[in-house]
Amino acid sequence: MIKLRYICLTAAATLIVTLSSCSSTPTAENPSAPVTSPQATEAVSSNSHSGHGGKEKININTAILSELDKFEAKLGVPALSNKIQASRPYGSPEDLVTKKVITQEQFDQIKDQVGVQEVVLTGEAKDVDYMSKLGLMKGHLLVAQELLDQNQPKQAEPHIGHPVEEIYVDVEEQLNERKVKEFKTTLVSLQDLVKSSPKDSKVKTNFTSSVQAVDGAIAALPADERSKPAFVLQVINELLDSANSEYGAAIADGKITAPIEYQDSRGFVVYANDLYKGISSQVAQADPEAHKAIDASFAELIKVWPTAIPPAKAVKTPNDVTKLVKTIEENSQKVVDKSNTQEQR
Repeated sequence: MIKLRYICLTAAATLIVTLSSCSSTPTAENPSAPVTSPQATEAVSSNSHSGHGGKEKININTAILSELDKFEAKLGVPALSNKIQASRPYGSPEDLVTKKVITQEQFDQIKDQVGVQEVVLTGEAKDVDYMSKLGLMKGHLLVAQELLDQNQPKQAEPHIGHPVEEIYVDVEEQLNERKVKEFKTTLVSLQDLVKSSPKDSKVKTNFTSSVQAVDGAIAALPADERSKPAFVLQVINELLDSANSEYGAAIADGKITAPIEYQDSRGFVVYANDLYKGISSQVAQADPEAHKAIDASFAELIKVWPTAIPPAKAVKTPNDVTKLVKTIEENSQKVVDKSNTQEQR
């Protein structure tokens, strides 16, 4: 992942639930369709390209770079995510071609997944969006801590910078709405300190303060919602979707060619796994088979990132990771659907 990701994001693309009857279903082309909730989203753009094709649209005007990485991984175009971001705004998906970001042939391969529609999230979907963004922050900080512990401040620094440079702007409005104390300055101070004096004893103190600030922002959500399996599973799948995109962008010819993306995906998976541990007993009680599948898939996923420092050869292919993520999402959906059915009774 490169700095300045998430700029101008109005809603994480992975959280966009297509309008009314346009539900996203995991397919071979779109294996990471989000777990849906009964809450609705409201379209606010008259220029809609959602369609009814059953595939999730990625809003190229607002999508975070880890979402745009899906196009980069599929087309094999280096730095495509950044090229798409640099050429914003787009009036239509076809502008990717007219602005010479990609060729017509390349566009034809992804056109069913490209959109420019903006949405406003409401209800539970908004809360999932909020916690997912904070979860991405947690993932970055987790891997940064690992790298600092291994005396790798230069590798850790980008992951300390990502939360403030790429994500904070996208969650700031919700932080204000929820009356969460500003902590951008805390993150900036930590990043500056790691850059200038990585061995300073204050690094540890500032790091702890940064993690506590993110945890405090998460705690702004109702405790009963944060412990609800159906809610947490949606957050987990948003994190895994981002991890899947990052991992795909990190691998080329079986080798890890982009260490930062590898590390990003590791952090997201580790935090997603931690979240699942907190609800696993409830999921096991609600749906034993779904829990068994999710738990087994997580066990395999964790093996993909043996250490924060990338191994010489990738443990699994991006396709292998996609299959594991899809298994977790499909079984999560069973739990969510069952929960929604029970609530409606």
